[in-house]
Amino acid sequence: MDDLLLIGGGLANGLLAWRLGEVQPDIRWRLLEQGSQLGGNHTWSFHATDVSDDAHSWLAPLVTHQWDGYEVRFPAHSRQLQGRYFTITSHQLHQRLMERFAERIHLDTTVQTLDSQGAIAGGRRWEARAVIDGRGYEPSAHLRLGYQKFLGLEVETAAHGLTRPLLMDATVDQTDGYRFFYVLPFSPTRLLIEDTRYSNHPALDRDALRQDIHAYAQQRGWAVQQVLREEEGVLPVTLDGHHEAFWQEDARQCPVIGMRAGLWHATTGYSLPDAVRLVEKIVAHPDLHPASLHALIRQHARAHWRAQRFYRMLNRMLFLAAKPAQRYKVLERFYRLPEPLIARFYAGHSSFSDQCRILAGKPPVPMSAACRSMAPGAAWKEAA
Repeated sequence: MDDLLLIGGGLANGLLAWRLGEVQPDIRWRLLEQGSQLGGNHTWSFHATDVSDDAHSWLAPLVTHQWDGYEVRFPAHSRQLQGRYFTITSHQLHQRLMERFAERIHLDTTVQTLDSQGAIAGGRRWEARAVIDGRGYEPSAHLRLGYQKFLGLEVETAAHGLTRPLLMDATVDQTDGYRFFYVLPFSPTRLLIEDTRYSNHPALDRDALRQDIHAYAQQRGWAVQQVLREEEGVLPVTLDGHHEAFWQEDARQCPVIGMRAGLWHATTGYSLPDAVRLVEKIVAHPDLHPASLHALIRQHARAHWRAQRFYRMLNRMLFLAAKPAQRYKVLERFYRLPEPLIARFYAGHSSFSDQCRILAGKPPVPMSAACRSMAPGAAWKEAA
């Protein structure tokens, strides 16, 4: 019998498998993934200060690209920031894990049922001392959400001239909420270009988004020679919720990990830093009994929910107080603040003085609407 059965080969369970192999080689684990590639078709990014120095060390073999800074652009303000920025691709995650642990990984294996000590998948029963479910976000009636949605094209160009990521180019038409282009330069000729919107609804018009990306590239003078890959995503942006009720749902009745555990930055939607933090707790945990793991993860998720309260309040201001076409002004103002404050915001570690600084002065939205949006329960009233 295995010690751990990992259900789903996404980012969180992929990182857990990688770290277990490094620091707990005696733990017998097995991973079941319904797709043909670990991680699906995704690009995960993080800032240098989002994770600890120790985490940087063990993540290094998985990192595909890194840069010494990044840029943001708004109608009235542009800025270059110096913080290092990193990207891990699902292709790299898959390749590294399969190189080391292919005999423990079962692709194209769909789970029909699971419980705290096993699963039925691929026509057989798989058993272990404990199961960790990492099959991604499960929609919940106990969370009120906005959405960060995007479609991206990885393209080959004649040349583009970018030397660092363009994390937000909001100088474009503000349609479907707060809209910006996110651009990563993978080589002197290769780019990932994503059309991103902070929207009230999760629907993606894929044909329109593809056309918009090509139009944006043409406007920037980038001659697209070939589309190499396409990816898309719809990330939850948390406005409010009943966290204890969320944890009572069937999706979290055995140990869970990653976005299934509600672990993402409420505003940015970034999930890698929170996946790293939980992985480090799990690999240091002495007891792999299901009840002990469940308690560890639930306690961690509860602390994360409390720590994200400020960001949920800011999200309500963005989604409930700002008109969709004016939402960019909130971010434009934010990116005038000191760079260390911005770094702590992305890491989810905003201090009390940071929070006061972010809220100081006249808000870039109507004052009355801003005050109403800050109140707990505002998102539930809006939805009703």
